[in-house]
Amino acid sequence: MRSCFPPLKRSQKKRKSRRSAVVPEIEESKPLELTSEQQKCFDEISPHSDFSVHLIHGVTGSGKTEVYLQLLEKIIGQKKTGLILVPEISLTPQLVNRFSARFPGKVAVLHSHLTDRERTDQWWSMIQEEKQILIGARSALFCPLKKLGLIVVDEEHEPSFKQEEKLKYHARDAAIMRAKFLNIPIVLGSATPSLESWHNALEGKYYLHQMKNRVSERKMPLIEVINIKKLERKAKEELPFWMSPQLYLGLRETLERQKQSALFLNRRGMAQTVICNDCGFVYECPNCAISLTLHAKNHLVCHYCNYNERFKDKCPECHSEKIAPLGLGTEQIEQDVKKLFPQARVARADRDEIYNREQLEELIHCMENRDIDILVGTQMIAKGLDFPHLDLVGLVLADVGFHLPDFRASERSFQLLTQVSGRAGRHSQKPGQVIIQTYSPSQPSIQFTVSNDYAGFAKQELKHRQELSYPPFGRLVSFRISSTTLTKVERVAQKLAQKAMALRDHRKNYDQIKILGPSPSPLVKIRNKYRYHLIIKALSPNILRTFIRELTLDQSKSLAGTKIQIDVDPMNML
Repeated sequence: MRSCFPPLKRSQKKRKSRRSAVVPEIEESKPLELTSEQQKCFDEISPHSDFSVHLIHGVTGSGKTEVYLQLLEKIIGQKKTGLILVPEISLTPQLVNRFSARFPGKVAVLHSHLTDRERTDQWWSMIQEEKQILIGARSALFCPLKKLGLIVVDEEHEPSFKQEEKLKYHARDAAIMRAKFLNIPIVLGSATPSLESWHNALEGKYYLHQMKNRVSERKMPLIEVINIKKLERKAKEELPFWMSPQLYLGLRETLERQKQSALFLNRRGMAQTVICNDCGFVYECPNCAISLTLHAKNHLVCHYCNYNERFKDKCPECHSEKIAPLGLGTEQIEQDVKKLFPQARVARADRDEIYNREQLEELIHCMENRDIDILVGTQMIAKGLDFPHLDLVGLVLADVGFHLPDFRASERSFQLLTQVSGRAGRHSQKPGQVIIQTYSPSQPSIQFTVSNDYAGFAKQELKHRQELSYPPFGRLVSFRISSTTLTKVERVAQKLAQKAMALRDHRKNYDQIKILGPSPSPLVKIRNKYRYHLIIKALSPNILRTFIRELTLDQSKSLAGTKIQIDVDPMNML
């Protein structure tokens, strides 16, 4: 229930924040002239006032935000309010400023980086109808807005819309239900829609609106794929092991043209792991079944529980000096780039460098003012950002994420590749340049990204999903069993699986139920807790719901010392 209410009591006094205003006052901007695709999209959505779900599939840079703004203008003209949900990572000053400029004094914002007082004041400004538009991360969905006329869920494919801890809900799906209860339209937008939403659009459950071109006839970026396995290095070239000659030339030429570049790697730190070349010892976290990541050449950190220790020059097992970093991180890339281009202004954006909103705002400001030449970063720079002078994007190692034990791994990789590529050349009449370095150039996610063929990727991936009854064709429920004692976890997981099988075999209408596991979770130990999981799958959501309800009756008796978490439609299988 706390999610539905502000953290503090309402204050009668208006206090001045020491920080900059939550929603800055910006010079008012006028609506832009819509392209023919944007206009078609607007004309098809705006007549709807009753419940309807609209999926806008628009390529990166096609101007989805302008369509949202003009739809909201119509809603405000009718004395109604609007709710815009965006992923936390995309809730940047750029986005807030754009809405604030179009609707001065009418925008409120809710996100996790506000103080409790700021969140409370923003919440009340909507309740008292001082403001008409609420932009927020997933929990903004629970604000009880009066006269709500339209909900927009931008980047609807983002996994962060699913809350994994405590109250488990998917903000996009919950928003659709809220729109249904209120009998109002809802708009979902993405360049790479989730396969669930795309399937619903193909089935006619959602209206589909497509924008296949960038605004102002700007070209989509040119994408070049480099096979790292076949890199031929000339003796005089002293490039880092991770950099292809093509990426080096691209960076050099972009610098000469006084444009900006971004290098993306989905892993922070100096190196993924440290290994002894004599005995094979690997530094591992004592609390989690995962190797420690090297930071700043002498600092080993666990990215799950924050355990850390110093990296020593000798192997703790065999005392060999042949212990060295293996893999690659953003910190290493930053150092290598500074050596190669000493004249360039290089910045790094990951959770080690940027851990609050002020630092992110400062980074965006520096990019917009061209105080940065080369930006090195993780997912933080991949989504929702729009830098006018960014012409080159390099994906240093695209393979991270391809081979995860998760049926959504391929979809997530395609989405990430497309979204990162879409940062290049958004404001240039010349196409931006994207260089993808990979060990797997024939991977479907890469091939469909190169051809900018979302529909082709979705068709192939949906075929695989249908064969295995995975969402959107079947429904999943995940049981995660955890305990500080491995034997307890195994025993409870086995008992739960046996009970599920007995229940399935006992009833004829449960013959479509499939039980996978129990097995150790891919990350078997996190924060000193051992984890097993059991997956239950069915084509019918109603049958699955009834089955789970029966399965969990009287479950508490066998739980001593263990915890069972049930996740319906899990987004994270690790």
